[in-house]
Amino acid sequence: MKPATAYYLTLGCFCLAFYCGCTSCTFLESEHHPHTWKKLLLVHHWPVTVCKMNENDCKDPPQYWTIHGLWPEKVDDCNRTWHFDVNEIKDLLLNMRRYWPDVLHSSPNRTQFWKHEWEKHGTCAATLEALNSQKKYFGKTLDLYQKLDLNSYLLKVGIKPSTTYYQMTAIKEALTSVYGVTPKIQCLPPEEGEEVQTIGQIEFCFTRELELRNCTYSKVESYIMQNDWHFGPEELSICNDTLTYYPAQV
Repeated sequence: MKPATAYYLTLGCFCLAFYCGCTSCTFLESEHHPHTWKKLLLVHHWPVTVCKMNENDCKDPPQYWTIHGLWPEKVDDCNRTWHFDVNEIKDLLLNMRRYWPDVLHSSPNRTQFWKHEWEKHGTCAATLEALNSQKKYFGKTLDLYQKLDLNSYLLKVGIKPSTTYYQMTAIKEALTSVYGVTPKIQCLPPEEGEEVQTIGQIEFCFTRELELRNCTYSKVESYIMQNDWHFGPEELSICNDTLTYYPAQV
């Protein structure tokens, strides 16, 4: 074997051994890596609808849109060894409890919801430098939520919880006019014998540079919320362009 060939073969084996043995290293991203993602979803949910979906008691849900999570698209549980530590976000707890509450559990000290969001979604978002720690991930999510200010803008365009119904097309047009992009809106389908869907979730999409972009999706796409955080057996799906209920109370 020629000396040069032997050298490069040895170097290649060394690099492979180093890469395989370095379990804590940041992985290299590529188009084909299972943890690669191109789009972030900032997911708001309407607490009253969350309570409606839940089979158990759900008392006094907030009367404003709260954070469900910040989700890299189509990846989850990227690093199962990177466990949630509430001490890393202690400076954020006041805003976390207000804007990112566990709607289904009233204890202010409960952190299981945040633990779930970090370990399922945050560990994947952490491939981005701006989100590569627990404090950065939760802090940036709060920043994006407050900059979008969904609650205020909905009120400004005259869309508020009511006993009357809205046309979904009016809600879509209002949001697009405010933000300049198309969000993704999900509803509870009408109950048997009824014709009105119930708004439940609004997602805004961001690029890896954390800039707003249009949300794109398949018309048949839906999420089962219980798979993300035990909200109940009912299923949210992309809203139809029909009458929509924006409930003020459970």
